[in-house]
Amino acid sequence: MTSPSSKDLITRAWRVFASRDVAEIAALFTPDAEWLAPRHNATAVALRHADHMIGAEPIARFIATEMRKLFADVTITFAGLYGDGPTVVVEERMRATLPDGRPYELDYCFVFALQDGRIHRVREYMDTLKGWRLVFGTAPPDHPTSS
Repeated sequence: MTSPSSKDLITRAWRVFASRDVAEIAALFTPDAEWLAPRHNATAVALRHADHMIGAEPIARFIATEMRKLFADVTITFAGLYGDGPTVVVEERMRATLPDGRPYELDYCFVFALQDGRIHRVREYMDTLKGWRLVFGTAPPDHPTSS
C-alpha cells in the first residue's frame, strides 16, 4: 500500500474542514501546528480572534465553528494545487454569505508544510484590503484610502 501524496493529504483536508467535526479536523494537524494569517485581517478583527493560531485543537475549533459565525453557505473552488515534497500550495476562491446577507468572494493562497503526514504549519495570504471592504464596507481606519 502506498501512502498518500502531500497533495492528496491537503485535498482530503479541505473535505474534512467542510465536515465541521472538530476532532477529525484536529487529527489532520500536528499537536504544535501553527496557522498564520495576515495581522489584523478582517476575519480575525470581526470575530475578535487571533491571526496566529497555535495547536491542533484551537485551529480545528476555528475552522469548525468560529469562522462559521462570520461566513455562511461557504463554497471553495480550487484554482491551483501544487506540491513539492512536504510543501503544498493551494490557490482558491472562497464564496460565502456574511451575517447581513451580503456576498463575500475572495481569493486566497495557502502554503502548507507537512510533517509525518500531518499539517504542521499553514501560511495564509489574501487581499487584506478587499477582505476588509467586503466584511466592513470600508477601508481599515489606518489605510490611506479610508477618508
